[in-house]
Amino acid sequence: MKAVVFEKQGLENLSVRDVEIPKVGPGTVLVRIRMAGVNPIDFKAVTSIPHVSPVPHIPGAEFAGEIEEVGSGVSGLAKGDRVTVYNRHFDGTCRMCRSGNQQLCVSGYIIGVGSNGGFAEYAVVDAKNAFRIPDGLGWEMAASLPVSALTAYHAIAESRLKAGETAVILGASGNTGLFALQFAHEIGSRTIGISRKNWIKEFGAEMVFDSASAVEKLKEFTGGEMADVVLNSLGEKFWDMGIKMLGYGGRMVGFGTLSGNMVGIDFNEMYSKQTRIIGSTGGTIDEFGELVSNAAAYKLRVWKKVGLEEVKSALESLESPEREGRLLVEMRN
Repeated sequence: MKAVVFEKQGLENLSVRDVEIPKVGPGTVLVRIRMAGVNPIDFKAVTSIPHVSPVPHIPGAEFAGEIEEVGSGVSGLAKGDRVTVYNRHFDGTCRMCRSGNQQLCVSGYIIGVGSNGGFAEYAVVDAKNAFRIPDGLGWEMAASLPVSALTAYHAIAESRLKAGETAVILGASGNTGLFALQFAHEIGSRTIGISRKNWIKEFGAEMVFDSASAVEKLKEFTGGEMADVVLNSLGEKFWDMGIKMLGYGGRMVGFGTLSGNMVGIDFNEMYSKQTRIIGSTGGTIDEFGELVSNAAAYKLRVWKKVGLEEVKSALESLESPEREGRLLVEMRN
């Protein structure tokens, strides 16, 4: 099979190679990949995350396809089933798993980081991670559920956002932002997108503010009350602005560090406004099941679909101001 592989980190070290198709074992399935998403986690796996495994390594944390082969002991799945893949390996027995937080499994890892991923024609995954998708659901959406949608879905859940509250989505035209807008709008919040792209109104943004004037515009829009929830998927560069956008009792939910990971906090302002700062990562397997069941209700904007040979340029384009939606890798086999 063809796969994107690196032996040493760095975008310049990516290459497309012919490698052996992985073999199924007990409790696993072989997935013939049809579509994979391109995400910041893939960029970091290729460039900076320590101890990716195995090496040589195939990145790609988000993908969907058809089951090609079923290992022993697997029930409920068969060859030809169309599936999307929950991208967290988990043991199911640790304290975090028993509490329903499989994404925090003490021995877990992200597929595409701690194991080979989806920038390939085939991948082997645990059967419990493979979810059949509804008839008619496109590969583009199916391949956007494991990271882009689930990360936003869990972050919104962690924020405890309620109908009538004001939610601000930073990076609203990005992978997670487009889904966060839809989930917040679905709840019934007043949803504000911070972006230069006015088309995000199609995804549920009531108002769209450019980051340069966002704080003042939000103050005017809310009559000075500011936001109940700010979702920050971008990290350091937008941290101070996000904090300023929060009103009394506001909640900041952080789940990405694309622009850096070191932030400062005015502790006096934080406690005097009773601000809550919440970290969020991935999502639970139950949340993933909910997303798969309801996926037909959500929308996606695709900017480009590329082949395996173009993965390097796709990763380089993640932060491009010209990007107008999702980057996806399409298997052309």
